Amino acid sequence: MLSNKKLQSVAQKNHFGIGAFNVYNMESVQSVICAAEAEKSPVIIATTEGAIEYAGHKALANIIKVASEESKVPLSMHLDHGKDLNIIRRCIKLGYSSIMIDASHFEFEKNIRITKKVVDMCHKKGISVEAELGTIGGVEDKVSARKIILTEPEDAKAFVDATGCDTLAVAIGTSHGAYKFAGRSKLDIARLREIKKIVKIPLVLHGASGIPQNIVRKAKRFGAKLGHPHGVSESDTKAAIRNGISKVNIDSDLRLAFDASIRQVIADKPEIFDPRKILGPARSSVCDLIRYKMKLFGSSGKAYLYKRR
Repeated sequence: MLSNKKLQSVAQKNHFGIGAFNVYNMESVQSVICAAEAEKSPVIIATTEGAIEYAGHKALANIIKVASEESKVPLSMHLDHGKDLNIIRRCIKLGYSSIMIDASHFEFEKNIRITKKVVDMCHKKGISVEAELGTIGGVEDKVSARKIILTEPEDAKAFVDATGCDTLAVAIGTSHGAYKFAGRSKLDIARLREIKKIVKIPLVLHGASGIPQNIVRKAKRFGAKLGHPHGVSESDTKAAIRNGISKVNIDSDLRLAFDASIRQVIADKPEIFDPRKILGPARSSVCDLIRYKMKLFGSSGKAYLYKRR
């Protein structure tokens, strides 16, 4: 298993993005590995505190570790939006290769203090640390913010210098969840360019799900009540990667694909009650979506850039 620092440093140098895909059970982990192997792509397997609570920390980590041992693709096991230091300590013991400490909801100096503490803990074990400066708004899992606070370039440089974090999540206009925008997305790419000029470590884009409308329509056709969700456009995602983003976080898209597939199977084949025949097609749908994302991010076929694990 590689750290996000190692994965993203190669991506940064070669101008592509690596997808960080959130998992919560066996099928979701299998979907990520399936896609990475098919696309010969590096990948980041991410768990949130909510997923850990749902699946059990040791159980979920072991599923990921077994899957990674049986795969040859370069990958990491990452804690997404870690806030609880006890959970972070368990992640270290369970063999995570990357930790995100999210203290972005605190004022600047407190964010620095907490992040520095986690950096010191993790670097002793060779684990890379992602931090966040600014907030991206929205609600997803156990992450919520009432408003978007964009990252200031000079603050980003001072923060990285003070904390020693390995990668930095920046706020340039995205938000968590499926309801990011009233219409077309608009990211502050000019701000991203300024951050990239003075912050030399790899950068991360959170809240980057595109909310594919074909999947939304499918879910609605089979009973989902979703309103009018909109995500980040593909053109904005590509522009962000061109201008310095090397890790792209995806969660809502995967949930939608999983949900739409399950709804269809149950509607089309009401006689089926075998969970494997219900969850299996959902696993395949998520794998297909992740493969598409890897092509979009430019990571497809890039596994050869990393030394064999």
